[in-house]
Amino acid sequence: MTSEPSGADEFETIARLLRPLARAPEALGLADDAAAIPSRPGQDLIVSKDAMVAGVHFLAGDPLDLVARKLLRTNLSDLAAKAAEPYGYFLAVAWPQGTGWAERERFAAGLAEDQGRFGLTLLGGDTVSTPGPLTLSATILGWTDSGAMIRRSAARPGDRVLVSGTIGDGWLGLKAARGELGGIIPREAAEWLAGRYRLPEPRLELREVLRARASAAADVSDGLIADAGHIARASGVRLRLDLGRLPVSEPASRWLDRQPDRGPALGALAAGGDDYEIVLTAAPAHARPLIAEAEAAGVALTEIGEAVDGEGTAILFEGRELALGRTGWRHS
Repeated sequence: MTSEPSGADEFETIARLLRPLARAPEALGLADDAAAIPSRPGQDLIVSKDAMVAGVHFLAGDPLDLVARKLLRTNLSDLAAKAAEPYGYFLAVAWPQGTGWAERERFAAGLAEDQGRFGLTLLGGDTVSTPGPLTLSATILGWTDSGAMIRRSAARPGDRVLVSGTIGDGWLGLKAARGELGGIIPREAAEWLAGRYRLPEPRLELREVLRARASAAADVSDGLIADAGHIARASGVRLRLDLGRLPVSEPASRWLDRQPDRGPALGALAAGGDDYEIVLTAAPAHARPLIAEAEAAGVALTEIGEAVDGEGTAILFEGRELALGRTGWRHS
């Protein structure tokens, strides 16, 4: 495969080259992270696909059981944002030449562990050899009631913006896994953050809450600001996000306390990516019930902004709009 034109990224490639090929209505114009395919009576089959490459999406030396579990969990995060019930997956693995049996067994053990935890089954796939780095891809399938998939495109002016869990742990966790936080935060805090990067938690507990009350949703993989921007673009609204309301973990708070300027530091957490939380919108009357029902399901939700007329995202801190140099991960 030839390289992309200079300056092109994932979203331009999709818009210019791939969207014209997605002619079936089930593809939703490639404007979402999944396709909804009418399948069995009264239900849609939700299909999504993600890939991971060593040295890009995980560290080359990470244990392969954790790598396998991260592959499943990043894909499950897409289903969580669509309010879908997991079913199964197809797997493709390009093993680096010389990968031994013990390493492959450890990878399979990781798959087996999370298959059991999340109720998945392997449906098929392929394995090949490569002279390059370990490359993985999973196509994941889940179910929703017909027409019930939560899309990115239904946010409306006046909707509130909420996010699950805490934000910035994945980005800081990568730094911790690389040994870049030594002397900044305690070792125990750095190890916790590294664990959040290596083993994210898909928010499948929110399935019923989203189905009942969310207008739009996306999983936070590229960064909160970038993924909120996907909702804004698909829905034709502007999302105003208040960094002062950003939910952060105790280890991330320790990192923040060591930063010279809190606003840009919060912006870095919101742009970092790899959190695999869910950013969603809901009508004002649904915001408080959403928070209460999510808490009952074991997941914290925090209101962080609102949808207004316009386009794109506005990032606010202490009443002023911030201009950030980076708003999320850009795929080439």
